[in-house]
Order: sequence, then structure tokens, then C-alpha cells
Amino acid sequence: MKIYTKTGDHGQTSLVGGQRVSKCCLRLESYGTVDELNALVGVVISYCQDEADVRFLCDQQAALFVVGGYLATDTRSMDVRPGNVVTAEMVGDVEAEIDRLNLLLPPLRLFVMPRGARGAAFAHCCRTVCRRAERCILRLADEEQVEVDPQVLAYINRLSDYFFVLSRKLNHEQNIPDAVWRRKHT
Repeated sequence: MKIYTKTGDHGQTSLVGGQRVSKCCLRLESYGTVDELNALVGVVISYCQDEADVRFLCDQQAALFVVGGYLATDTRSMDVRPGNVVTAEMVGDVEAEIDRLNLLLPPLRLFVMPRGARGAAFAHCCRTVCRRAERCILRLADEEQVEVDPQVLAYINRLSDYFFVLSRKLNHEQNIPDAVWRRKHT
């Protein structure tokens, strides 16, 4: 398989379906941000000790790859039906994992600062990149009038919540308490 094609040398690329678009269009920004998130998930995996966390994160990497492919597809020229990419069950799986991890943690009382153990800090990076991906996907739907499967948006939204809880768990495993936000008094 040839890695380089030279077809994108002038700032254009092809969507799945063949349509040529600018590399700075919202669709590319959307799936590029999902790809960036996926790469960061790989970093978080490298810091995880718990096999259940590793398995769940690997499953999310596979799901993000599918979401990226969905966003890279010109849905106007190809038959992509809602629920084929992300299902309500997938969203429910993320919610169940959030609930499972939350049971392991002390109650949350204040805003948590994004720091602590390296894995936790990278989980916070995943959370913020996931939120950016969500904003990009929403702009794609709003500004480009691209129909986006509501389950994709629900999944991305829930996944950012998961990364927040995972960051707390990774700190908790290292006996690092939540760094809570406190207003600096002057």
C-alpha cells in the first residue's frame, strides 16, 4: 500500500464517496479532531494499570475510528442511516462505565483542576479535545447543513464526561486527591 499519493499537495482531499474538499473545511476539522482524540486515548492507555480500563479505552478507540470514518463520508452521496455508526447501546455502555468508575471515587464537591498523575492529566486532555470535537461536529451540522446522527453527538458528549471521571480514577489509584479549584484571594 502506498502511503503518499500526492493528491493532497494543493490543500484538497477526498471524502469517502469521492467528493474533493478543502483540507480546512469543517468536515475535515471534525474528523481530524476525532483522530487527535483517538491518538490521545492511546497515550492514556499507556498509563493505565487496570485491564478493565485498557479494554474499555481500546473499545472507544475502535468506536472513534468508526465515528471519524462516518464524519469523513459524504452522506449526501452514500447511504448512511442514523444508528448505523453509533447506537444507543454504545452511549449506554459509556454511561455504565462512568457509573462504575464513580462508585470507586469519593463524592465530588467542588470543581476539579485538570492535573495530577500523568495519565489523569492526559485524560483531561482527552476530555477537552473531545469537547472540541463535539463543537466541530455541531458547527458542521449548523453551518454546512450536514445531517449528523444524534447518537454520534450523544456519544461524543458522554465520552467527554467519561474522561473526566477516568482522570479522577487515575489520580485516586495513585493516591492523589482531587485538586479542587479555589478562588485566589487578593
